[in-house]
Amino acid sequence: MATTDLRTSSNLPRSYFSVWQRLLRGYGPLAAFAVLLLLMSLLVPSKVQSSGARVASSGGTGSTGGTGATGVGGTGATNGSTSSGAATGGGGTGGTVTPGSPCGDRADQITGDPYSPPCIAFSGDNGGATATGVEGDKIKVAFRVLDEKGFQQTLASLAGANLVDTPDTVKNTVTALADYFNQHFQFYGRKIQIDFYNGVGSTTNELLGQGVDKAEADADTVQSQGDFADLSGATEPYGDALYKRGIVSFGVPYLSREWMTSRRPFEWSLATDCSIVTETVSDYALKKLLGRPAKFAGGALKDKPRVTTAIAPDNPWYQECVGAGQTLLKQNGKDWDVTPIQYQLDLGTMSNQAANLVPKLQSEGVTTIVCGCDPIFPVFLSGAAARAGYYPEFINIGVALDDFDLVGQLWAPDFVKHSFGISPLGDDASKPSNQSIGYAAYKSVRQDEPAFSVDLIYYQMYMMAIGIQMAGPNLSPDTFEQGMFAYPKKLGPAGLWGFGPGDYTPQDDVREIYWDPNAVSNYNGKNGAWVDPSPGARYSRGQIPAGDPNIPVPG
Repeated sequence: MATTDLRTSSNLPRSYFSVWQRLLRGYGPLAAFAVLLLLMSLLVPSKVQSSGARVASSGGTGSTGGTGATGVGGTGATNGSTSSGAATGGGGTGGTVTPGSPCGDRADQITGDPYSPPCIAFSGDNGGATATGVEGDKIKVAFRVLDEKGFQQTLASLAGANLVDTPDTVKNTVTALADYFNQHFQFYGRKIQIDFYNGVGSTTNELLGQGVDKAEADADTVQSQGDFADLSGATEPYGDALYKRGIVSFGVPYLSREWMTSRRPFEWSLATDCSIVTETVSDYALKKLLGRPAKFAGGALKDKPRVTTAIAPDNPWYQECVGAGQTLLKQNGKDWDVTPIQYQLDLGTMSNQAANLVPKLQSEGVTTIVCGCDPIFPVFLSGAAARAGYYPEFINIGVALDDFDLVGQLWAPDFVKHSFGISPLGDDASKPSNQSIGYAAYKSVRQDEPAFSVDLIYYQMYMMAIGIQMAGPNLSPDTFEQGMFAYPKKLGPAGLWGFGPGDYTPQDDVREIYWDPNAVSNYNGKNGAWVDPSPGARYSRGQIPAGDPNIPVPG
């Protein structure tokens, strides 16, 4: 079947959404994906005005010329050549990963898709039942449905909107995108089957470290269904419960490398593990912030010697990474000047927490704040700081939506213009969002409107699809891991994606950003946007150049 380029179409239906519908369409709810809205940093927008994205026709799920694929431990004959991306895997079977025989008509599985894995041809026997939840014709994947109010609605209400993805819209979107991946990826004669179930847990409670018993009960349900994986493992208690039952889980946000690797090969997440975040931020702080004057602060703080601190939620799994960051700084003879500050991820008290924090920051002379925050706390903090005439440098580390224009536009204007830092998003993430592949993929399957979280769901499912394809026909948690490690690095709107031993999240580099109050956002045409001072310049850990940030001094 002929392929079409995902990037160059104008044949999708025209639909209109408010600004905050567009924002939340790009990042998603805290319903089934509740925690990920709070904590995700990586998604592309998907504003839906005369979309220019086109879905692909790949034909990659069928046989091609009778050639076979040898995946990790795979079956079937091969024509003697393998696709690119071979690597030594770290799963239980060991050995060299050879993803399969390349397609004769194209290099990528989906032409024009920046994250497409190499095209793999296959025919013959897939081995039937190769693992729990993997049968000859299907791969069973669970999805926990929770109907609860969370951070999506709170964030939207701050912008004067009242938006919610209902369980039905989320289920429709997941089902449609499963159909899309079944049609366009190479799953060796199998199809993803989504097993929705109504959970008894609460993402909000689990995010606060509570509700472990109900998370365990939900994981029991998944185990009883006989599922291979769960797409909604969006909290530490639930993800850990799935791991204990040998179920591949996607979605636990910003946990450490140690947490992820100790549960390999079962834990994967779109949200960059906080060890990578910590190492990158520490590199940035050591080379560009510590021991220099606060030239980007405002008011009485401007040009004073920097007095730095970090702010992060008080959850133990995030504080583990805060501690790791301090260790890195101390190894280089530095440290935060003020002991890092903790706050609670409690929607009911965030406003008061922020108001009480500002006098403390002022009294300790803090000029520079490194914020590993959710997207709501900085809204309250910026307002309280502006009312007090307090304008510190606010370092954006590219987590939890904080590097997204429409979130920055919620911050107090005189505060946010002193914000700069790093973001893992791709250089083209700020282009007009009619290039949303996730939205176009949905529209290729259904003609109604998807959930606001369509792109979040798309990229989460995309990561799973990569592993299934790269694993080969002998799919198991171990071969899934080896397949992910064999995936060649790809750069797209969500940043540079890659996986490997110790790396179970996709983002592998960052770019520098700063807030320009006069820049016009591509999302809503309003003033105020995150700007890349050096388009195309991206930095892996350890490669950030030394010297002052390459940004203008705010007026």
